[in-house]
Amino acid sequence: MNRKTKKLQAPKTATSKRDEGFFHKIAPKSVSRVRQDLASWKAALRQAESADSPKRVMLMRLYNDIMMDALLTSQTEKRLLMTSSASFSLKRDDKVDEESTKILKSASWNNRLRMMILESRFFGHTLVEFITDASGQLKPVMIPRQNVIPQKGLLLYDESSTTGVAYREAKEYNTWLLEFGEDTNLGLLNKAVPHALLKRFAQSCWSELCEIYGIPPRVLKTNTQDKDMLDRADQMMRDMGAAAYFIIDSYEEFEFAQGVNTNGDVYSNLIRLCNNEMSLLISGAIIGQDTKNGNESKEKVSVEQLTNLVEADKAYIESYMNSTVLPALFRIGLLPEGLTWSFDPQEDMAELYKRVIGFMQYLTPDIEWINEKFGMNFTGIKEGGSNFQQASEQ
Repeated sequence: MNRKTKKLQAPKTATSKRDEGFFHKIAPKSVSRVRQDLASWKAALRQAESADSPKRVMLMRLYNDIMMDALLTSQTEKRLLMTSSASFSLKRDDKVDEESTKILKSASWNNRLRMMILESRFFGHTLVEFITDASGQLKPVMIPRQNVIPQKGLLLYDESSTTGVAYREAKEYNTWLLEFGEDTNLGLLNKAVPHALLKRFAQSCWSELCEIYGIPPRVLKTNTQDKDMLDRADQMMRDMGAAAYFIIDSYEEFEFAQGVNTNGDVYSNLIRLCNNEMSLLISGAIIGQDTKNGNESKEKVSVEQLTNLVEADKAYIESYMNSTVLPALFRIGLLPEGLTWSFDPQEDMAELYKRVIGFMQYLTPDIEWINEKFGMNFTGIKEGGSNFQQASEQ
């Protein structure tokens, strides 16, 4: 379906107010926690990819469930934070617009909006709405993904409903209502689901193994037909945890049962495999997890791979900020027209420092530039320094 576009209108003198929106009309639903398995995942995929009535209710619940995994949360948040925390500028004709940049950077929702855009790479299609809060401040909120059918452009006030609002035909579309990600995109988490579920299964089995065979079972053989002997044996077994010893009859026999001949290696290997697969999926490499086979060169290559993914994430955000977000903020009246959004270039400070040190024996440094670049507070060149004579002659 072709997405509807609107012509830019002249900006208003002040930011528009919008106290009501689609977000407030969505019926809240209680979250039920049920055991998820691979069959649940396949059923969720069938529902999400249905040609007649696609819905992502089951899939989003499954995504929220697997995000309880500590490693998966760590990997996704690492990419999100590395991108959302990067500095940016708004430019006009390749020159930084200081005032507009300050307005956007001072907005409390600025980082959250960028995270919403990037989350569309993990969770799939994302629909965001701008509303104004009680204090009149602009605020972006995410429409619950289970209430959106992007293949048909429908927004459901009730996730169990079959009819909804054609949001791409609404007047708020592309101004107050913005969407990110492809209609059929189910996100990277779809590929992480089987690994997260198998990891949980392995942890459960390993925990059960520890519970049953962590302490060898005790066996006391006695005459079960004799009630007095049976009661005495039962009392002895109960007191054994506190008693250093006990005395049994010559007809009774006590021993520790032999446990299983395993320490859970099969579960440990499965958990490690699942962790590695999720790390490769999200970070492109296994960074800092394999302490047994890890080494410095391997870690450097892994970090470079993650850096490449982060740079791709930045390009993804830049594209949507320039094509979707900035035009919407202009129509709302927050920013002027004709701005371009871009991340500030990242400098290798260690390499820059080496170059500065190398040039200082031939050139006189700019003290103000050094103070600004490295966060120092130098006042001049030290007397007797390599550049003191050159600086005093100028």
